[in-house]
Amino acid sequence: MGVVNCTPDSFFASSRTPAAEEAVARALRLAEEGADWLDVGGQSTRPGSEAVPAEEELRRVLPVIEALARRTKLPISVDTDKALVAASARGAGASILNDVSALRGDPAMLREATRFDRVILMHMQGTPRTMQREPSYDDVVAEVADFLSRRLEAFSSAGGDASRALVDPGIGFGKTLEHNLSLLKRLEDFAALAPVVLGVSRKSFLSRIVPDAGPQDRLPGSLAAAVLGALHGAAVLRVHDVAATRQALEVCAALEAAS
Repeated sequence: MGVVNCTPDSFFASSRTPAAEEAVARALRLAEEGADWLDVGGQSTRPGSEAVPAEEELRRVLPVIEALARRTKLPISVDTDKALVAASARGAGASILNDVSALRGDPAMLREATRFDRVILMHMQGTPRTMQREPSYDDVVAEVADFLSRRLEAFSSAGGDASRALVDPGIGFGKTLEHNLSLLKRLEDFAALAPVVLGVSRKSFLSRIVPDAGPQDRLPGSLAAAVLGALHGAAVLRVHDVAATRQALEVCAALEAAS
């Protein structure tokens, strides 16, 4: 799942493509590198970030989605927590909804989500602005799994087909390093609920393991976490670096298959 940030402020500066032409070019490059689908977002959800008005989010993502729908056959997901943006993106060609609020942020989002081919429900403690202020759990794996199970039920109750839903444990979204590592080691628990989407690419928890590694230095750690995630049950990896991740996974698969 190739990340296309139509934003001026996402945490990984090299992924920022605020101009539509830049975003489309990046997306097509990710497609050439082997992405299976493209995830287009117009609002940063980095720790401490503020929400963007729906009108601005639409201005950022709609031209990109429209262009990609014409120029590639890959599925396109829209990364948003707003029903208006989701509906407009679907009309422009997006077939997958990726909502970091798990359909909780906007009252109209549950119904809108049922109109997409696939829906990703992610766990987050708090909001992007507050989520890293002393996150706390008694049992992070059990609590995240319970939350995702309840959101799957809410989606089904709204008329959605649960077989079209995926779950994301929300690495880095209201978690300490210890919480993130526990979730990564227990991805099978979430795979029992639905196919797992995992986003570890260049995230700040890696710099807690390798001190002073800024986003531009975290590719090796990202690849290690991605491979571990794939081995432990992740069905989809959300990444900035498609070619490098695909190569790492192919080598891992060959080693696993060797007699």
